[in-house]
Amino acid sequence: MRERTDGRGFATRAIHAGERPDPTTRAHKPPIFATSTFSFDTAAEKEDAVDRAMAWEPGAYFYSRTGNPTNRALEEKVAALEGAEDTIVSSSGMAAVSSTLLAHLEAGDHVVVGDELFVITEVLLGDDFPRRGIDVSRVDMTDLAAVEAAIRPATKALFFETSTNPRLRVPDADALAEIGHRHGLIVIADNTFLGPALLRPLEHGADMVVHAATKYLSGHGDAVSGVVSGPKALLDPIRKLTDALGQAASPFASFLVMRGIRTLPLRSRAASYNAIQLATWLEAEPNVEWVRHPGLATHPDHETAGRLIEGPGGAMLTFQPHGGITGMAAFTDHLRLCDIGVSLGDICTLVYPRPKQGGMIRVSVGCEDVDDLLEDFALGLSHVH
Repeated sequence: MRERTDGRGFATRAIHAGERPDPTTRAHKPPIFATSTFSFDTAAEKEDAVDRAMAWEPGAYFYSRTGNPTNRALEEKVAALEGAEDTIVSSSGMAAVSSTLLAHLEAGDHVVVGDELFVITEVLLGDDFPRRGIDVSRVDMTDLAAVEAAIRPATKALFFETSTNPRLRVPDADALAEIGHRHGLIVIADNTFLGPALLRPLEHGADMVVHAATKYLSGHGDAVSGVVSGPKALLDPIRKLTDALGQAASPFASFLVMRGIRTLPLRSRAASYNAIQLATWLEAEPNVEWVRHPGLATHPDHETAGRLIEGPGGAMLTFQPHGGITGMAAFTDHLRLCDIGVSLGDICTLVYPRPKQGGMIRVSVGCEDVDDLLEDFALGLSHVH
């Protein structure tokens, strides 16, 4: 087989990394290895494969919960994009978050986390960690003095979202990494809201980065998956726990996420430029109380976002129509193009009404023609009084 390269550029690696023509069939795309077990010619060959796989050696397969070639191809692709030594793919974003934290924390340990996190991450930290004897401090990650003050002798890790859910605060990843490493902590960034085309936390000092690959990496709303990337020494305990807890990724999902990543740079760019145009338009609308997008000069972290995020600030925005919950419902319930949905990172624009936050609306801006989005939002706002 001729020598091949993944290229140097991000877009080239998004297309080529982790992928080679199948050596048996010459299929151009990696096949879905839909198998639970792998077979061997001899007992010794089986024993060698099991030993190597359980030592977390890439490319050693005996059972698909522990390792699968389709999943491995996705791991190699994501590691190439993040600039990481290795990546683990798992069954969901929460599988990646939970196994990452639990592999490195035990009873008596303390972790400092952001005070605004994904709701199921909050469930893990608030309901599960206390019964395991793991102490949690929640801190505004944009307040560096408060972060440093929260660190104790028992603190083992610092965990934050690079763009928070749902208010889109953007903490200074470089400064957080410096603080964490000065105190000997493992620094973990959840980059789900931005994706590696816009921000790569390992380049800013984080030790590990997690994603709900369901979102921007997949990009098409048809797969549930999670990934964590970083040095192999930190990932091996996570891989062991992912295996032990049965959090293995489906090779079918990994095939879909790989398909999505090939267009990640294109989608991220298009959706980000749609979002800043939509946010700028909303800011001038009389029926809108406030708008938040990192690319707006009115955003409290605009300067930090401009330094960290490639492009105009990402594809997520939040806003509040006038009228609280009534105005929120009047807007969302009259849209004809954009759907109401709780996910994000899709090529389709999704609006997420938040009545418990007083009528805030979170918008995951997609890749439609921006004029069509503006027309639909104008229609929704015309019902807000």
